[in-house]
Amino acid sequence: MQRILVALPILAVIVLGGFFLWGLNPDRDPNAIPSALLSKPAPRFDLGPIAGVDSPGLKTEDLMAAGEPVLVNVFASWCVPCRAEHKVLTRLARDEDFPLYGINYKDRPEDARKWLEDLGNPYDRIGADESGRAGIEWGISGVPETFLVDPSGTVVWRFVGPIATEQSQDELRAALKAARGEAGS
Repeated sequence: MQRILVALPILAVIVLGGFFLWGLNPDRDPNAIPSALLSKPAPRFDLGPIAGVDSPGLKTEDLMAAGEPVLVNVFASWCVPCRAEHKVLTRLARDEDFPLYGINYKDRPEDARKWLEDLGNPYDRIGADESGRAGIEWGISGVPETFLVDPSGTVVWRFVGPIATEQSQDELRAALKAARGEAGS
């Protein structure tokens, strides 16, 4: 009995250490997390604008109203990777010519407003998700997270983490091309 009592803490440390090492594995792809939304209609949501920001809110119907694929980016002012991704998304939306919509996730309006003033506002529409309810509906696992929605309102692509590397940008371009029905996609 005494041997079991001595072995239990050692076993617990080994198990916890294994989970810790798994989480730090550089070969682990966070995008491998499956999304229940892929190939399904975008969730129903209706978010008002961020107080003090000159941008309309965002709701499900806005995704189809554009008549073309739209990129929905979930971001927050407190998110460091979101800051790294911001310039890239701004450039891509301009160069690849797609509507960029934002969901400001669990942020204070004054912080979101300052962040957009400092970095610029590339979003055509931004919904304020102060409660995090829309994030739950979208099934996000954290921020930033980005979804491509086709003109019919179907989620056709999802990316977890910042779209900042060449590989992630190439993935977005390929998904955009496919959503537009362009050859070579």
